[in-house]
Amino acid sequence: MLLTVTSRNVLLPDFDLPRPATIDVDLRTGKIIGVRLWYVGDEACKESGDPHFIDAGDKVVLPGLVDAHVHLEEPGNQDWEGFWTGTQAAAAGGVTALIDMPVDSSPPTTTPKNLDIKRRSARGQCWVDVGFWGGAIPQNQAELGPLLSAGVRGFKCFLIDTGIEEFPRVSESDLHAHMSHLQNSVMIFHAELQTTSSPARRRLDPRSYQEFLSSRPKEFEVDAISLINRLQAMYPSVSCHIAHLSAAAALPIIRAVKDRGSKLSVETCLHYLCLSAEDIPDGATEYKCTPPIREDSNRNHLWDALVDGTIDCVVSDHSPCLIEMKGLENGDFMEAWGGVSSLGLGLSLLWTEGRKRGISLGQIIRWMSIKNAELAGLSGTKGQLKVGYDGDLVIWDPEPEFKVSKEHLYFKNKLTPYEGMTLRGLVHKTFVRGRLAYDLARQDGFTGLQPSGELL
Repeated sequence: MLLTVTSRNVLLPDFDLPRPATIDVDLRTGKIIGVRLWYVGDEACKESGDPHFIDAGDKVVLPGLVDAHVHLEEPGNQDWEGFWTGTQAAAAGGVTALIDMPVDSSPPTTTPKNLDIKRRSARGQCWVDVGFWGGAIPQNQAELGPLLSAGVRGFKCFLIDTGIEEFPRVSESDLHAHMSHLQNSVMIFHAELQTTSSPARRRLDPRSYQEFLSSRPKEFEVDAISLINRLQAMYPSVSCHIAHLSAAAALPIIRAVKDRGSKLSVETCLHYLCLSAEDIPDGATEYKCTPPIREDSNRNHLWDALVDGTIDCVVSDHSPCLIEMKGLENGDFMEAWGGVSSLGLGLSLLWTEGRKRGISLGQIIRWMSIKNAELAGLSGTKGQLKVGYDGDLVIWDPEPEFKVSKEHLYFKNKLTPYEGMTLRGLVHKTFVRGRLAYDLARQDGFTGLQPSGELL
């Protein structure tokens, strides 16, 4: 049995703009088996009467997005988020594969046993495909090889205190022990480093966003990335990846490392590209994240670095918590939990902001699909509409505008700094391996459907 999707606007590999095409997916294998470079809709669709023949007309058919940085937080903190709600939010936003971070679940994904617990929690709950990063913490270097064998996509570590007892930061000596155990794998760094030379800052007004911003200065990121540069030179077989780059001041170091041919990649986040420190009200702790959202001039430099390839990819870093953990009534940035919730809004956010800057749809898919798939070791199956790849497709209309409200949010705790913002672009249908995972026309988008996502 085939799923056939045809449109006058299909974004194919190596094209910045959509073109007419028809995609055939074998529903037995979930794989794309044909890409025809023409549109076969209109009368063909009417005559077919086949529910597996989808004529998207002028709507755009995109490869499913891949989000390589998501905190689903189950098991242990499933009242913050969970596999069911988190993957529904992903599907509603055109994300067909995501990689879960190891840090916020309990237990964290730092041993094969803990990974198995997480996998058992996820089974039967996933509306999109889900993979897992492992965690690198002090003294668990002996677990890295077994974790890789058990299926993690690579490892995440923190260079600054996490505030989570089960997931402490690593020291430079810890990293030597870890990276000497890794060959041809990925180490992802939360790249903030508070050194003894970092300036001490007096706490003044905890409601002031500028005070919070000054407590996580750009020097934290610059110092951390300088350390990563040194480690990369010592362990050249390890692919080093900088998570959630916020500080444009680190870009010259990154460019120098990349010019050397080192295995370094860099992501930034939706909130660093779409929000600016100048616009954040005091006490608005829904904006708190680490590293922090910086000034508009910094944001422009991040966009420039995306365009020139210094930054490789864009992720959500969807990191929710219980609403009360944000302390909205007090607005204390120093005490509030850090993390921005955005899963499901990413394509609209980047399209809305990118259009102002002359960004093409092809560039957005490169940053949100192709490069994230490469990072997670999925570049042979995800992120492109090619024969042999998974039949992950999104039918999307780039033109409609909508104001973000809670009804657009499928994640569990419906608090986001984007509420009230007017965005452009709506996902109409999402297919995962050829199976319908989200349909805007259905009540709540999911009525009558079943989750069919797989664990990667």
